[in-house]
Amino acid sequence: MVRATDPWLRSWRDGRAFTRLLFDRLIPEDAWLERPIPVRHPFAFYEGHLAAFGVNTLVKNALGRSGVDPVLERLFERGIDPENAGEKSAPGWPARECVAAYVRAADAALEAALTFLTTVAHDAPDSPLLERNEAVFTVLEHELMHHETLLYMLRELPAERKRRPSGFGPPEIGGAPPLPRSVAIPAARATLGADREAAAFGWDNEFPRTVRDVPAFSIDVFPVTNADFLEFVNAGGYREPSFWRGQDFARVRGEAIAHPHAWTRRQGRWWCRAQFEDVPLPPAWPVWVTQAEASAYARYRNRSLPTEAEWHRAAFGRPDGGENELPWGDGAPDPSRGNFGVARFDPLPVDSFPSGASAFGVQDLVGNGWEWTESAFLPFPGFRPMASYPVYSTDFFDGDHAVLKGASPVTALRLVRRSYRNWFRTRYPYVFAKFRTVGR
Repeated sequence: MVRATDPWLRSWRDGRAFTRLLFDRLIPEDAWLERPIPVRHPFAFYEGHLAAFGVNTLVKNALGRSGVDPVLERLFERGIDPENAGEKSAPGWPARECVAAYVRAADAALEAALTFLTTVAHDAPDSPLLERNEAVFTVLEHELMHHETLLYMLRELPAERKRRPSGFGPPEIGGAPPLPRSVAIPAARATLGADREAAAFGWDNEFPRTVRDVPAFSIDVFPVTNADFLEFVNAGGYREPSFWRGQDFARVRGEAIAHPHAWTRRQGRWWCRAQFEDVPLPPAWPVWVTQAEASAYARYRNRSLPTEAEWHRAAFGRPDGGENELPWGDGAPDPSRGNFGVARFDPLPVDSFPSGASAFGVQDLVGNGWEWTESAFLPFPGFRPMASYPVYSTDFFDGDHAVLKGASPVTALRLVRRSYRNWFRTRYPYVFAKFRTVGR
């Protein structure tokens, strides 16, 4: 008999439990069919998608078993990533009772599949999807990624429709931000990606290991704060075309964008949308913006965003030329060194975790928000699509998506690893993403 403490089953059950927390307690029932982010499907899609993805990937494609409902498994197979809300029309969605019944049956099928692989794996089919347990890890991490997606969406709902879960206090506003300063990073090599044979699991865009020569540069010790970015807003940064790339400024002007998406101005005072409420703009929180806005701010400061290789060098490099697995050293992610792992839902002041600094003294690199780079999301030399999810990355190697590194407050611990690469469209305003600048 399989033990309840088996790591695969425990991880899967934990992920499903958090999914149920989101749908049963945090997402308002009357919002199930809403699209708080217009370019995404409604909440309804994601409730079905998380179950269907597991069935399609592990039960059907890896183990060759029958699914639960082929119609729903096609409907919920994959989300959308359009640039504009009207790019793709949404289908009619089944009744919630129908989706709930499907989810229960899908969970039972996945539990049986994981139990089978744990207890009698020698009888599993000879499939490339099961090599190194790839399909299992794909299902586990996919669920964790979409928890963050759902929290992006939930954050967009009006504050009066949301309720904070028990055990989580209100946002920690903090006081004055630290003074901006930068540190010099000497030239050296930076290692990106990971070795396929050495990693327990990674998504296809994390492979293979790639070494880059990185010239000397300087980088901000802290991410850009709300207070820093407010200077750009007050200086007319959103009205000055020289700070912006052409298409970015056309979007800013055409949509009358004048400040970060989460900011609002009420009765002469700036407010910021937090996960469950609006708060007076916290000056020491990192500002969460698009890559377009981050790039414009960097030009305003006569600086740039870091490349992916520069970010790696500042985060994991050492003055002796060696490299760490995490900014503060080697070993497993330590949530006492950064704001990640869903210990809270909102940012903290950027100087809250000095023990999480890199060997060069750069702080707040992992947690508190993903960090934009100026690098387009492209494959490393030697890339090959993964067997369990061959279109995971390939559709996004289009030049319209940029690489983000690090983690946000609601990034699961399992995803906090050096080689992990996130990506979004450069003008996507909903991701929990901060940035810092470099000088070259």
